[in-house]
Amino acid sequence: MTASNPHLQVLMGRSQGIAARLLDRLPSIAQNKIIRSLNYPYHYPELDPFIQCLMAVQMKQGRVGIVGDDLSQSRLEFEQHMRLLVSKPTALAQVKDIQLPLQSMTVTARHYHPAPQKKLPLIVFYHGGGFLIGSLDTHDEYCRLLAKHAHAQVLSVAYPLAPEHHPAEIVQVCEDALAWVHQHAKQFNILKQRIAVAGDSAGGNLATVVAQRSSDKTYASKAQLLIYPALDFKSRHPSYFAYKEGLVLTDNDIESVTYHYAERHQVILDDPLISPTYGKLKNLPPVYLITAGHDVLHDEGAIYVHKLRQQGVQVHYYDYIEQTHGFINLTGISRRAKKQVIEMSQHFRQFWDQHS
Repeated sequence: MTASNPHLQVLMGRSQGIAARLLDRLPSIAQNKIIRSLNYPYHYPELDPFIQCLMAVQMKQGRVGIVGDDLSQSRLEFEQHMRLLVSKPTALAQVKDIQLPLQSMTVTARHYHPAPQKKLPLIVFYHGGGFLIGSLDTHDEYCRLLAKHAHAQVLSVAYPLAPEHHPAEIVQVCEDALAWVHQHAKQFNILKQRIAVAGDSAGGNLATVVAQRSSDKTYASKAQLLIYPALDFKSRHPSYFAYKEGLVLTDNDIESVTYHYAERHQVILDDPLISPTYGKLKNLPPVYLITAGHDVLHDEGAIYVHKLRQQGVQVHYYDYIEQTHGFINLTGISRRAKKQVIEMSQHFRQFWDQHS
């Protein structure tokens, strides 16, 4: 099978979202033939063959990692790429943008409500993107699925990005957003003051830091949903070396984020402000933590789970072994990713209900 194969011609053309959905429906034997024909040089036998196909095509197109030297261009490309992956947004009863006049600054947030006439818990969500890229739009489809299948309100916060903003400023905005929601709980008709924090990757880092910093405050979150969170800027664990090439998140991405988010602002790498694995772990709200098996950040999550359990924190941990970093953004093209996002959303709500 060569690049003249019609599957590859479409996949490497403009209609990438459509082609990727077609590729997802091929049997694994056909997907593996495509992987071989594209000379994908990495051996990840447990990785979903559909993901391997995507990575092989990206390499052929010269696209590696998510953060390039030109941050403006990286932001634009990430926005465009995410738009291509969603054919039709998941329908939800109410989705609207609102302004949050916080103490630190005014930011935009997107409010998702699956049943506006009902009292429901609320999840404050911080999007991923290495603190450098990403927006309300790049994670819109994920938030729709989370709201629908966790049967909860979701408030996605457009926090300021680095390097234009210092980590302390970014964290403060995220914490202020949680406090603001708590203060306006009646306005949102939140069930029994049940407010959780959630995020993926960099957003998972911010959710973790906010939960730690607010654990003794009146507005402390009641639960945490952490999806392949970045938790440790100082250490490089075995998963970093095992999965640093040929996947969504590369070692170059990690180094770029470390420079722009931490070193450029002269923040030491084990400061709990950016590395919550070194933070205050006692008396934290229950944690539902997800890792991807093929991810440079995998071990950071697994180690954090162990530390939390040692401190008596209620934890549910699940590792999607066949997945890689970023899979919650692939629900528009991957049936497996969508099934898993629905599953984790439902299970998180069950976990939260059990520990509320």
